[in-house]
Amino acid sequence: MHGPASYGWLLVALCGATGAYCLLRMRSSVEEQRRAAGGEALMGFGMAAMAVPAAVFSPPSWAWTAYALVFGAAGLRSLWAARADRHHLHHLVGAAAMVYMAAVMAGAPAHAHGHGGSGIPLLTGTLLLYFTVYVLLTGIRLVPVAAVAGGGPGAGWGDRPELARACRLSMGIAMLAMLLTM
Repeated sequence: MHGPASYGWLLVALCGATGAYCLLRMRSSVEEQRRAAGGEALMGFGMAAMAVPAAVFSPPSWAWTAYALVFGAAGLRSLWAARADRHHLHHLVGAAAMVYMAAVMAGAPAHAHGHGGSGIPLLTGTLLLYFTVYVLLTGIRLVPVAAVAGGGPGAGWGDRPELARACRLSMGIAMLAMLLTM
């Protein structure tokens, strides 16, 4: 990731913690929540790996192809799952954004920063707009759930809807930050 190292490390921490929480959510008693949490854990850990500052670690050139293949496969799985639940369309967009960022990083020289004054490419701008709207809507939906639901008595960590939404919100914010620093 380009930009100041402190931003990269903050994104690594945020995405890593989100991925770890999603692993906890995989212990839920609800099968659909477990499946969604698995995909979100993959996204969180993948984003954490991609956010490591370039000044600290520059992955080998084949790593970007590996990222693209892993998230391409996750995108195909999300496309298949979207037949039953349209929430998986968001996972598809997230996976596509990760494939796009991996492709851009594979083609970028290690010392390149920004777009060289050429402006924001159309796909980057579209993804920025999508994730901005997603973050705002998720944030709005989070407020009443946290104030009213509270997970109920005896709800486990994997069954707390407000924590699942906060997890998705943090990944959306991280995606925005990563797209902005490309």
